[in-house]
Amino acid sequence: MNENIRILRPFFRGLPIVIASVIIAVLIAKKYLNYVTPMYESTAKLKLADIQEGVPSANLFKDLDVFASANKIATEIEVLKSKNLIQKSVSDLSFSVEIYRKGDFVDTELYDNSPILIQAFFTSPKAFDKRYRVQVINDKSFLFSNPGSTQHIKGEFGKVLTIEFGKVLITKNESFLKSKRNAQLIDNYEFEYLSEEKLLEKITKNLDIVSVDKDVPVIRINLKSNVPEKAALFVNKLAENYIQDYIENKYKAANITVDFLKNEIQGANKKLVNSEKDIQNYRDTKNIINIRQETETDLRKISQLKIQQTNIKMNLDAIKDLNKYIAQGKNNYLDLAVNFEAFTDLLSTEMVKNIKKLQAEKKDLLLTYTPENEKVQVVDAKLKDLIDYQIESIKNTEKNLQIKYDELSSDINEAEKVFIGLPEKEKILTTLNREFNLYEKNYNFLNEKRIEAEIAKSAKIAFHKIISPAEISKTPVSPIRSIIIIIAAFLGFLGSVLLIYVVHFIKAKVNDVFTIEKNSTIPVVLTTPFLKDNIENVFLKDCIQLELKGVIADKNIISITSFDQAKDHFFHSCNFYNALKAQGKKILVMDATGQLEGNVDPADYLNFSEAKYMRFTKSHFTDEIKTRIEAVDLCIVHNQAIQDDKLALLFMSIANQNLFVLDSRKTSEKTVIKIEALRDEFHLPNLWFILNKDGYNPSVIYELKKTINRFRNK
Repeated sequence: MNENIRILRPFFRGLPIVIASVIIAVLIAKKYLNYVTPMYESTAKLKLADIQEGVPSANLFKDLDVFASANKIATEIEVLKSKNLIQKSVSDLSFSVEIYRKGDFVDTELYDNSPILIQAFFTSPKAFDKRYRVQVINDKSFLFSNPGSTQHIKGEFGKVLTIEFGKVLITKNESFLKSKRNAQLIDNYEFEYLSEEKLLEKITKNLDIVSVDKDVPVIRINLKSNVPEKAALFVNKLAENYIQDYIENKYKAANITVDFLKNEIQGANKKLVNSEKDIQNYRDTKNIINIRQETETDLRKISQLKIQQTNIKMNLDAIKDLNKYIAQGKNNYLDLAVNFEAFTDLLSTEMVKNIKKLQAEKKDLLLTYTPENEKVQVVDAKLKDLIDYQIESIKNTEKNLQIKYDELSSDINEAEKVFIGLPEKEKILTTLNREFNLYEKNYNFLNEKRIEAEIAKSAKIAFHKIISPAEISKTPVSPIRSIIIIIAAFLGFLGSVLLIYVVHFIKAKVNDVFTIEKNSTIPVVLTTPFLKDNIENVFLKDCIQLELKGVIADKNIISITSFDQAKDHFFHSCNFYNALKAQGKKILVMDATGQLEGNVDPADYLNFSEAKYMRFTKSHFTDEIKTRIEAVDLCIVHNQAIQDDKLALLFMSIANQNLFVLDSRKTSEKTVIKIEALRDEFHLPNLWFILNKDGYNPSVIYELKKTINRFRNK
């Protein structure tokens, strides 16, 4: 807590300066506000068409604006900032001429509140962007002067005035003068015709177009102007022109698109008709009805023929194997095990049964008769007839199957001839059909777009909407009086506080005991407050404390010293002497400065300030003190200042106790470090600090008065 108070002491001391600085800063801010030109701001909000939601998303309106898209807000902002749109808006408004009422410090733009009207016809661009002066001297005439010229041209209201680079017509604004009872015509005016470049630059510099939110299709258009009517008129006109420009561009684009689509549809129709004729001619030439169906039928037919051929081939191969097997075993036919799997007609089966029956009958006869027997011979003849017939039948079957196989092979070959050149036909027909489909899709697409474009052309509407038109602002947005006054007061407060602390740290005085203890190991034996009365009691108390601490003792030599000037410790030397005398002690005062003469009893006083003592050595003064100290209780040396550096260090080395007086308002902080360095260098005995004016924190005003009085006295 004490540390905080110590830090705040310079602030409390300089509080009058802080208050004065704040008051001066506020007065300056108010004076500035009286002369600064206020700026007014008007805002209009524009909602963009959103095809994803809202009215444009309804089915009824989706096709009315085929050129609408999901609006990129940043893109639309750039469109609003475009030079063409701003230029178009400015051309609709009378912003090119500015009329000012000339004041001593501030020029005020009049706009619609001007008592005079000015029309100029310039023949050179050099005449633009210049301030021309008009001094109305009475109700009928005025004085005109060019920029930078001291010569005046006298003119009359309603008459054309010829000037350099053109002509000027100045008339009275009768409607304004009649509507305003206190309207003042006689005054000093200035007017300026702005070039297109400067006017656009002036508008764009104060124009701000931003989105309300990145996901919300609403744009805020802001304009700052020193004339509130101008700001409101421009932002509303810009929003209107944006919507009108959108409708005009949409109609123009739709009209061009319709004409373009009609021409393209005619060309696409011709190509489509020619493609249809090419397909028809090719089908007629190649006798094509339906390639796919015809191919499937032919493939099915060939497949069936090949299945039949395969079956006959299998039977044919079996008959050939059977015939070959019988031919090899012809002489032993009855011993053969013929496989009739491929020869299974009923006649053959019956013949085999008869052969087996005759074979069995022969075996039975051979049991009774010999092979030459007539019965046996008859059976053999029967067997031979059956076997010969069987073999011949197999041969005829093989021939019959071979003929069928050859006929099927011929039919298959003939059927397969249909597929010769088929891939080429399919390729050509596919190409023709592809071209036809392409032309057909193109034709249908163009017709659809033509219908949509005609709908857009007929619907002269836009879903952009001004949801909040700009209004004429009543209060300026800059400067904001309250904020400027608060900032001025804060800056005055901050500047004064910084100045106080900068001065405080630059001076770096010994302000308190903490500063001394921070910079030195020399102890502070006591502190003396700033005293105006009750001085004796305070020093009596200090003498007791010094006695208790061993500083004041019998036969002690006490040196009282300061750094800059001897008068800095004169107060303590004089009052310590008075306090000790009041205690009944015998005191010897050795004065090295001569300041105590007349303030001390002559019997107790030795003056060592004369020039002869400057040649004395330490032993001389020591002998002088020894001869006198036996008759007294205590010796006080009122020493010279260290800055004089003549006898100061000598007396400090002779003394038993050294009291070094520091003034909290005068002694610099670095002095403490210097004193400690001197103690170590010259081995000064028993050195103590006394802090004078401890806790004394006079106001800056008091010190200023004191300084002024000092200069006056000089």
